[in-house]
Amino acid sequence: MARVITQRQLRNENGEIMRALDQGQSFIVTRNAVPVAQLSPIKAREFVSRELVATILEQAPQVKAEPFRQDVDRLLDQTPTPRA
Repeated sequence: MARVITQRQLRNENGEIMRALDQGQSFIVTRNAVPVAQLSPIKAREFVSRELVATILEQAPQVKAEPFRQDVDRLLDQTPTPRA
């Protein structure tokens, strides 16, 4: 469960809050008693082996390239026009 802290606490106790984040704790930051932000630790990346990815993709539905391209072209304007 996230601990509720004020904007002032975040400013004044940022070192303590950062150490708590390192330990896995989360925070809800309030301003004038209204929640405005959620601070949560970033999850560590997890290595996924090539074999596992291949196994997962074997079970994925097949995508036909030409209908996929047509759908993308219908939905997105990909005209290579200069922006500047």
